[in-house]
This record gives sequence, structure tokens and C-alpha cells, in this order.
Amino acid sequence: MSVLIDVILPVFLVIGFGYVVAWRGLFSEGAIDGLMRFAQNFAVPVLLARSIANLDLTQSYNWAMMASFYAGALISFAIGITGARAMGRNGPESVAIGFACLFSNSLLLGVPITERAYGTDALSGNFAIISVHSPFLYTIGILAMEMVRSSGTGTSLGRVGLNALIGVLRTPLVIGILTGFAIKILTTLTGQPLPHPLMEAMNMMARAALPAALFGLGGVLYRYRPEGDAKAIAMVTGLSLMLHPAITYGLAHFAFKVDTSALRSATLTAAMAPGVNAYLFANIYGVARRVAASAVLIATALSILTIWGWLAILP
Repeated sequence: MSVLIDVILPVFLVIGFGYVVAWRGLFSEGAIDGLMRFAQNFAVPVLLARSIANLDLTQSYNWAMMASFYAGALISFAIGITGARAMGRNGPESVAIGFACLFSNSLLLGVPITERAYGTDALSGNFAIISVHSPFLYTIGILAMEMVRSSGTGTSLGRVGLNALIGVLRTPLVIGILTGFAIKILTTLTGQPLPHPLMEAMNMMARAALPAALFGLGGVLYRYRPEGDAKAIAMVTGLSLMLHPAITYGLAHFAFKVDTSALRSATLTAAMAPGVNAYLFANIYGVARRVAASAVLIATALSILTIWGWLAILP
């Protein structure tokens, strides 16, 4: 019970505060949009850039950990698409539903939960996963969507790949990740850290990122309604909260035998509910928006209990 109270509830109380404030009309939709735009387009990318610039790349990139996490993600993606097709959804809708199974909320939920449970020093594995998360999974999702949409139109695979690459490189989170790698390379080659005023400015922005994003997430979730196909929503929720972390834990613990820190980072990140990006992806293509929105809302609420369960299993 102490884990639930001390680790999980503070994070969800901030989300709940944003939800209640939006529900009572104390924070307008425009204000919520502005806050989320600040968090997702500026503060969170700066947080990612700073965190990746400070990573010890030789220690943080545990490839067994990464393989365990992304194997679970891709298997969930494939099952989500197959399940959606079996429910009668068309190709683009199925890809959007599969993307909701693929894209866990690794940053806004995974980082604060891991930090509260195991401390700041436990986050190197989380940020290693996150540094690949958006570029890799957006590429997979956009490629799958563009291939489905271009089927029968004669569009070349090269054009499909180019569309996917352009879409990924325009994402603020990816820009932040690439900036972090650029800073890391620059400081390694020159042997000089970034100027102190610049680092302090980045630190200020980074400190604002998670509280603002969690509060804004609560406001965004208020707009969502549990609508759409109940079976599809249940499938996304089950794959995201149970199957993905189960595959990750099984591979990391039994097959690859990763160390405790890597096991915690991989499993907890996999155990997070679908992120708002799952809805944004569906909204970009105008398909399965109600299912994606409802799955984000319901899975986020249920994850309070499922995260508690995974924390109890982890060493």
C-alpha cells in the first residue's frame, strides 16, 4: 500500500488536479492547449536533450533491455492490428488502433513513476529507451499507415519511406532527442561542457516539463469520452497494460537476464498506458479517434492499479 500512496498517487494526483480544473471550467480549453504546447513542443524536448546529453552511452544503452522492451511493443502492435482487422476495422483504422497498443506513455508517466520508486539514478535506462522510442515507433507507425493508404495507388516504397522520414523529423520530441545527441557529440569532441548559463537555462526548462505536462494531460483527458467499440478499447488496454510489460519482463528477466536496474526501467516503461501521442496519431489521419481517445483515458485510470502490481513483482 505504501508504494501506491508514496510512488503512484502523487503522479496521478497532479493529473487528476488538471482533470478537475478543466472539468470545473477553471482552466479553459485554450489554456490547456497552450500549456500542452509549451510542455510537448518546448519543455519536454529540452528535458530530453539535457538527459540524453548527460547519458553515459556505454553504460545506459543495454541492448538486451532495449530488445526486450521493443519486442513487446512490436508484438503488441501486430496483435492490435490483427485484432482490429478481425473486428471489421479497415486498414488505416487498424493501424491507428495498433499504434495505441505500440506507443506507451514512456515519458510523462514512466519517468516520474520510476524516479519516485527507485530514485533519479534509476532513470538512465528509461532515457535510453525514450531516446529511441519516438523516432523508432513513429517511423513504424507512419510506415505502416502510409503503406496501407498507398495500397493500390501505385505509390513507390521509396516515397512511402520519405513521407515517414519527414513525418518523424518534424516531431518536437525527436528534435529534442537529436539535439541531445548533438550536444553529447560536441562536448565529447571538444572536451568542454556547455556554457554554464545555457545549462542552467536548460535545467530551468527541464524542471518545468513534467509537472506542466502531467497537469496538462489531466486537462486533455477531460475532453475524452469512453466512446467507440468497447472490444477495441479493451484490447488496447489489455495489450498496453498487461501483455507488453509481460513480454518485456519475461525476455529481460528469463531470456536475457539483465541487471535489476535495466529490468525495472524496461518493465515499468512497458507497463505505462498509451500516451496522448496515440490519440494525436489517430487524429492526424482522421481514423479511430474515439477508440484511441477512450483507450488513453481508460488505460491511464486503470494503470494506477496495474503499475502497483508490476512494482510488487519487480525486485
